[in-house]
Amino acid sequence: MAMAPTVKLVLGSVAFGIFWVLAVFPAIPFLPVGRTAGSLLGAMLMVLFRVITPDQAYAAIDLPILGLLFGTMVVSVYLERADVFKYLGKLLAWKSRGNKDLLFRICLISAISSALFTNDTSCVVLTEFVLKIARQQNLPPHPFLLALASSANIGSSATPIGNPQNLVIAVQSGISFGQFVTGILPAMLMGVVMNALILLCMYWKLLSVRKDEEDATSEVVANEDVTSHRFSPATMSHLSSLNSQDLTFINSQGSSNVNINTGHVDHSIRNRNGLSESEINRSSSSAFESARNSSASKDVTSDVSSQKRDETEKNETSMESFTDAFSFQSFDEKETKTMRWKRLFWKSCVYLVTIGMLISLLMGLNMSWTAITAALALIVLDFKDARPCLEKVSYSLLIFFCGMFITVDGFNKTGIPSALWDLMEPHAKINHASGVVVLALVILLLSNLASNVPTVLLLGGRVAASAAAISAADEKKAWLILAWVSTIAGNLSLLGSAANLIVCEQARRAPHLSYTLTFWKHLKFGVPSTLLVTAIGLMFIR
Repeated sequence: MAMAPTVKLVLGSVAFGIFWVLAVFPAIPFLPVGRTAGSLLGAMLMVLFRVITPDQAYAAIDLPILGLLFGTMVVSVYLERADVFKYLGKLLAWKSRGNKDLLFRICLISAISSALFTNDTSCVVLTEFVLKIARQQNLPPHPFLLALASSANIGSSATPIGNPQNLVIAVQSGISFGQFVTGILPAMLMGVVMNALILLCMYWKLLSVRKDEEDATSEVVANEDVTSHRFSPATMSHLSSLNSQDLTFINSQGSSNVNINTGHVDHSIRNRNGLSESEINRSSSSAFESARNSSASKDVTSDVSSQKRDETEKNETSMESFTDAFSFQSFDEKETKTMRWKRLFWKSCVYLVTIGMLISLLMGLNMSWTAITAALALIVLDFKDARPCLEKVSYSLLIFFCGMFITVDGFNKTGIPSALWDLMEPHAKINHASGVVVLALVILLLSNLASNVPTVLLLGGRVAASAAAISAADEKKAWLILAWVSTIAGNLSLLGSAANLIVCEQARRAPHLSYTLTFWKHLKFGVPSTLLVTAIGLMFIR
């Protein structure tokens, strides 16, 4: 492609430079607008500078990629609601045989989950589980966090839905889901093993430290809320409160009856009239005795009947309270059991729809429409307002992709990427080992300078065209090499991929478990891991 006129070349380079700065450094002091706004700014400048026309800008937006990305994000939201990541977290510590076993298990689970549910989603959900495990083992969290982030990047390379750059490659290359998986899966598995071995070698002494016995209670502390909730005696406290109220009522009623009867006897004695003093003197003792005996007998009879009546009322009240409580408890248990079965049925539907989506992708159906169909099926099966789930979709990422498509297309029209590739192409032929090494180094460098998705957009068509001149098999291999190297390049530094930044940010913000993963700690591990894993994987790509 010929170079554009000087004015268009300079203005297009300025627009792309602004996009690159804001994409790599989203919080730069003089313009802290973020990546999404930066991509839109770059796209707008490409149109304002007349590097591309408005119609060309709209045509540059790849709708199949956006549809596939949207569908996979919605499916991931419903899988998170169905507790699939909770179960993955439990697998991390299930029957663990030590710190080294935990590290290898984190690498494996992180890689598999990222291949199926995207690396960013896996890192968002699993980071807190990893921090809890590190606390229980009384170890610094950074080996486990590095294992999570790096393995998530490696695992995401195995499928077209594992990360955004693979989505772009799968759509532009036309490679089917099954061919993509079979082409990179061996390299991914070897890469995960190599990455775990590097981590074990670097942190062998640290992982060999045994946990103190007094720290063994941390797992119990983590489950305190579940235990207290499980044994909450709500029904028993309800019954005892009713009994205490009944007893208070009975005591107050009994004391008032005795006072009323005694007062009536005194009043009848003191108000006798029409008797002489002698008669009063003669009959006072006998009258008083008879009155006292009569009153006493009435009081005894009244007290006995009152006591029997109160005891009957008490027993009836207690039985009614017990019956009501038992009925309420029985109804509550039935309601809980029904809700539990409904929840289990809904989760089973989510898993079945997801498996159906993966099978459809393996069968070669259109990837974007398959993902959108699965997302809509989950929305319908949920039978609720979908707004809360749809609000969890990263629309800022979709907008970022729109702006990036336009910006990269405008930069391609300046002719600069083509000129640079013309210089490198003779040395990057993939039918020679030296050419594969040169191509891998170029992709590795550009992925860390310009980010992996823009690198794929810039180099994808050119690398594929160069390989297609050799053979159709080499064209497919070139696309897979681009997918593998651009993904593994994210492990080089903390800023190399969004997954790394997500793990770092999630670990820093985790309540009661916060940990800061520094740039240099990541770089110390990232450089050897990236170079060795990339080299090992290139030998297994088919």
